[in-house]
Amino acid sequence: MELSKRLQAVADLVTEGASVADIGTDHGYIPIYLVEKHIAQKVIALDINRGPLERARMHIVGHGLKGKIETRLSDGLEKVEPGEVDTMIAAGMGGGLVIKILMEGHEVVQTLDTMILQPQSEIERVRRFLQKQHLKIIEEDMVEEDGKFYPMMKVVHAEPEVYSQCEYIYGKKLLEDRHPVLKKYLDREMAVKESVFHQLFRHQNSVSAMERMEEVKKEIVLTQQALKYYE
Repeated sequence: MELSKRLQAVADLVTEGASVADIGTDHGYIPIYLVEKHIAQKVIALDINRGPLERARMHIVGHGLKGKIETRLSDGLEKVEPGEVDTMIAAGMGGGLVIKILMEGHEVVQTLDTMILQPQSEIERVRRFLQKQHLKIIEEDMVEEDGKFYPMMKVVHAEPEVYSQCEYIYGKKLLEDRHPVLKKYLDREMAVKESVFHQLFRHQNSVSAMERMEEVKKEIVLTQQALKYYE
């Protein structure tokens, strides 16, 4: 099984020998890869919708892995028993949904060793939520695929570190590691924000433009703080 760059980066965060619940499995690509490469000893592929789950099941059969990967129709972690797996993956969904899955599946989450999360939105909100839940991000990665940027994180039960505002937004580990893909993202963000500021500057007689200028100024400062990690 050849994975896309994004899914490969998610799979690379799985610890060898793990038992895994892949939430929102879609086509079942990650479960198939983890079993074929002998990374996971057990994988359950879960999805809330029958269509994707059936696609996943057919892919599993096609790869000769029937009986090695179980599929379950499940809303988040609903159909996972506490202690049944030690790792969960929630990739390719909005940050709000990631938080909902972790909250509603709290009983199962408490028994997990590792959570691998790849929220497609509201990433700052996800990082703040993890902090409040005493969940620590121990590793982060970021890939660019088809012009889009995808950050992802490996999370464990531990006392979290102190974060600055820009670390919540861009990722403490990514910044500390001076991740090259994040640098490309930051450069792009800075160019976009400066262009927006320049356009707003030409409409200073507008109250709404002035208010937005102040917001963009703050955003530029935070992006500059992030870029200082690369100096």
